[in-house]
Amino acid sequence: MATKSELTQQLGVVAGFDSPRVDLEQYRTPPELAAHLVHTADLQGDVEDRAVLDLGCGTGILALAAALRGARRVVGVDLDAGPLGTAVENERRVASASPVSWVRGDATRLPVSPAESTTVVMNPPFGAQSSNEHADRAFLETAAAVADISYSIHNADSQSFVESFAADNGGDVTHSFRAQFDLPATFDHHTDDTRSIDAEVFRIDWDERVF
Repeated sequence: MATKSELTQQLGVVAGFDSPRVDLEQYRTPPELAAHLVHTADLQGDVEDRAVLDLGCGTGILALAAALRGARRVVGVDLDAGPLGTAVENERRVASASPVSWVRGDATRLPVSPAESTTVVMNPPFGAQSSNEHADRAFLETAAAVADISYSIHNADSQSFVESFAADNGGDVTHSFRAQFDLPATFDHHTDDTRSIDAEVFRIDWDERVF
């Protein structure tokens, strides 16, 4: 297994968004955060030789991190065709041994149905835009429906919401950690060159859900 720092270095070649959409809150997940999330998941036995599904994959950094860590099968789903094209190029750059399938579709109305034990990884919209409020809830609903285990990145101070949602849907938050990263100015309303984002990552075990 590559170290977390080696995985971070491998993900450094992953390109971000050419024309990010503010309505979808598109920004590149930093390699350090993607590596930390997938490294943590791998240590829990949630990546290697498993199916991994990246919801709202963007340009593919979480999906590619899972592929680099030996997932048996990886699928990235995104609504926007542009970033998926970049994801294909990024897959060539990282040259992982595990193949990745890139699917255009709404991650909250999943166009694929996993038929095997699946780990979901995702960095959903935080719902910062008024038109996109509670967007992360819809992504969690999808994870609850299809995943055995999920890892998701949320805005800081989301723990009570995530724990409550998980409990109401047969899940249990087993691990969490805080993360801070610098987000370069991406949209016209960003007045600073960079801004610091406080986030939290949650592992949810959905095995207690009842269908």
